[in-house]
Amino acid sequence: MTLALRLAARGRKTTSPNPMVGAVVVSQGRIVGQGFHFRPGLPHAEILALQRAGGRARGATLYVTLEPCSHRNKRTPPCVPDVIRSGVRRVVIAMNDPNPLVKGRGAAAIRRAGLSVTVGVARREAEGLNKAYSYWIRTKRPYVICKAGMTLDGQIATASGAAKWITGKQSRQEVHRLRSCVDAVLVGIGTVLADDAALTARVGPRLNKLASKQPLRIVVDSALSIPMNAAILSNQQRARTVVAATDSASASRKRALLRRGIEVLTLPNVRGKVSLPALMRELGRRGVTSLLVEGGGEINAAMLKAKLVQHVRLYMAPALLGGVDAKGLIGGKSPARLTSAFRLRNVTTRSVGGDILVEGDL
Repeated sequence: MTLALRLAARGRKTTSPNPMVGAVVVSQGRIVGQGFHFRPGLPHAEILALQRAGGRARGATLYVTLEPCSHRNKRTPPCVPDVIRSGVRRVVIAMNDPNPLVKGRGAAAIRRAGLSVTVGVARREAEGLNKAYSYWIRTKRPYVICKAGMTLDGQIATASGAAKWITGKQSRQEVHRLRSCVDAVLVGIGTVLADDAALTARVGPRLNKLASKQPLRIVVDSALSIPMNAAILSNQQRARTVVAATDSASASRKRALLRRGIEVLTLPNVRGKVSLPALMRELGRRGVTSLLVEGGGEINAAMLKAKLVQHVRLYMAPALLGGVDAKGLIGGKSPARLTSAFRLRNVTTRSVGGDILVEGDL
């Protein structure tokens, strides 16, 4: 199962909105077939593994990280009939598929065919691998990661907005790898105006080459005040941008963006701002399973207060900025009581170059 999990992870950048799945066929102690799901519309992991095993699958054991599917409401045929026809004697499944169309049904169908089925081997590891997929299936919203580079005293920029570079090169390289693994990145218009960042995923020693996989770039801009020459509007052939606005935004500005090939999402207006829950629902409807928030303190505060963040990832540089006018990680007003603080669970820490990464779940 460990090998199957490693294989599944090879689809990290390409499988969404499908889950990452790996499969291994073992006969008489030898691996005779293996595979992983690469992209929606292509064969599933267990099908590839069984095809490679061929006749050697008869009497063998199939290890698969996610319950084989048994429904036809998708691009590819169901896997369960092929698993049964392959002649394998035993199927070991790491986790049930949370999709209601599959959950428990695939394993039950295999058992009814007379095969031995074991569920739960390396379940925790498998669930961690497909955390975003499971959350999206359950809630119809993307799994949201709030990421920031900050000083030890919690500042993400100086009073003037200067933030390049608080963290070191290794942290920045890791963030670019993270961007290439999520479906979308999100910022508020304040970050666009202050930093004019392209928010692309880049590779290379100087981070000056575009990665092969780019996230959808999303700007929350209620009034459509984004400059037409903003870096985040460039390179639409490689990295698409969507601007989320309200119905009170300028119609002429919207037309100008549309002429540039920029999609404008018109969403409900809540006290003059884009409804973030409505935005999350729309992204989920579009198949965005994972979202990285890389904005400033105001969008961080809005997302956190709306309880839309599932994971926090903080790169802390060994520096103290100070000053009551510096830009903090979370904007807005401070709660009156400590009991209102956002408490992290499952907290881990590790070194990233000269920085410390602290992350945890909400």
